[in-house]
Amino acid sequence: MNFLITAGNTQSPIDRVRCITNIFSGRTGAAIARTAWGRGHTVTLATSHPEVLHEFGVNPRDPGERFAVLPYRTFDELTALLQAEVRDGGYDAICHAAAVSDFLPAGAFAPEPGTFFNARTGRWEARSGPASLTELKAGKIKSTEPELWVRLVRAPKLIDRFRKPWGFAGVLVKFKLEVGIGEDELLRVAEASRQQSDADLVVANTLDGAAYWAYVGPREDRYERVPRRELPDRLVLTIEDLYQERTANG
Repeated sequence: MNFLITAGNTQSPIDRVRCITNIFSGRTGAAIARTAWGRGHTVTLATSHPEVLHEFGVNPRDPGERFAVLPYRTFDELTALLQAEVRDGGYDAICHAAAVSDFLPAGAFAPEPGTFFNARTGRWEARSGPASLTELKAGKIKSTEPELWVRLVRAPKLIDRFRKPWGFAGVLVKFKLEVGIGEDELLRVAEASRQQSDADLVVANTLDGAAYWAYVGPREDRYERVPRRELPDRLVLTIEDLYQERTANG
């Protein structure tokens, strides 16, 4: 099989030296890539942290036959990379494990003199006249600003583009992480999310439980709770089984 696996976080620039990002390192995607490669598959790993591959015995600069590493840094870079790869790559399975930004900066603003944010009322106010903010467009916003407000807008869900318009027809695996909910609710959220993206499988966990377990499914209409250390093997085996079933059925 020919696998495309995404891993790591995305950066979304505020200015040329600052960005919005998240805490994820790409180890899960790297482990899945190493496992798939070890089972004889061809693997392309798109990751913002290629250095993590060293932990799995792979040199990211020379990963070996059947293993390609595509580095990215920003949300826009990952979007362009995936659009090209999904449309033209001939992949049999895609595991979209990257922790992609949910929101993107759409401008940084500082209040004009006399304008202030009233935390009690949740409103901008001014000592005289209308409240006013100025957009800051410097390559590096000055650290002398008394405060900085960053406008965030919802980012497009890249995984929702894999089927349409990018035309991927193979096995698609979505990853879903939630915070502050129980496992029953996690499974309800995961299944709804899977259907929304037309994915075949979901790997679902909570932030608190991510180091210990994940749910993988659905297979035979149920999700299986898998120990974290077993996740790469169990996921790749599940993808193989699903792919073989589809191939056998034409």
